[in-house]
Amino acid sequence: MNDINRKLQNEKTVEKEGGQRIEVLKTYKIYVGGKFPRSESGRYYKPHNASGQPLGNMCLCTRKDFRDAMLTARSAQCGWAGRAAFNRGQVLYRIAEMLEGRTEQFVAELKKQGSTAKQALSEVETSVDRLIYYAGWCDKYQQVNGSVNPVATSHFNFSVPEPMGVIAAIAPEKSSLLGLVSIIAPVIAGGNSIIILASENQPLCAVTFAEVLQTSDVPGGVVNILTGTAKELLPHFSSHMDVNAIIYGRDDDPALAKEKKEMQLAAVENLKRVITPADYKDKKAESMHELLKTQEIKTTWHPIESVGSAGSGY
Repeated sequence: MNDINRKLQNEKTVEKEGGQRIEVLKTYKIYVGGKFPRSESGRYYKPHNASGQPLGNMCLCTRKDFRDAMLTARSAQCGWAGRAAFNRGQVLYRIAEMLEGRTEQFVAELKKQGSTAKQALSEVETSVDRLIYYAGWCDKYQQVNGSVNPVATSHFNFSVPEPMGVIAAIAPEKSSLLGLVSIIAPVIAGGNSIIILASENQPLCAVTFAEVLQTSDVPGGVVNILTGTAKELLPHFSSHMDVNAIIYGRDDDPALAKEKKEMQLAAVENLKRVITPADYKDKKAESMHELLKTQEIKTTWHPIESVGSAGSGY
């Protein structure tokens, strides 16, 4: 009986080392199609903060993970773009509400990654404000940038911005939350879907933000968040023939010049637009022009019946 009791006690005892409890690191999954799968490879990595503290077990995504995300993003994009513009605005506003409701959790994660309490709170609040800003543009940007064009024939001629489709993006490396939100918000406000690679060294808030998205009425597949290394995934992001544009949000570092050049060359193969976003820390990151970077202008011609012919004429 004593042996059984000792065994049960050992099973209940958390493993310790040097008298200190060993932290059970959270295993963060990726976000694809509105679900939280693990990487198909089963690989993971452990990013550390400046103090050497491990942040968690992060999925090390592969080309297959990106292809799965690409399929679900393409299938979701048409339905998302077809929604009423004001409804997309409601969804973005809902994301902001849910994010603000989890401020404490995001502040804790940002502090764990090296931010001060003041910096962390400011980053969360700015992220909320940025989502609300783009929620307001959802049902306005087409009116502001659309036009009726003068033509020499009996036609109405309209030009209006429309979403490009599926956008692949690399989030800023030095920002866990604000950089990610600053890329996602204008892309989905304009009716696109997105696959974004989170910061490699500061990925915590990206996966937690996916939990916010899942409870915010965002259709599955509209936003897909992967974790891993740009070195492994960027070639697939830039060369995939079904990606309409790629946003390169990594920091303007001379050491990354070769990486950026290789990405641009790969994107040329299918005339993929390469976009550099505004600095997420700058107020210019809140701009209608950021939304327009992932839009294309569609021009429609419509004949006008001649006066006196059958029909209502003008």
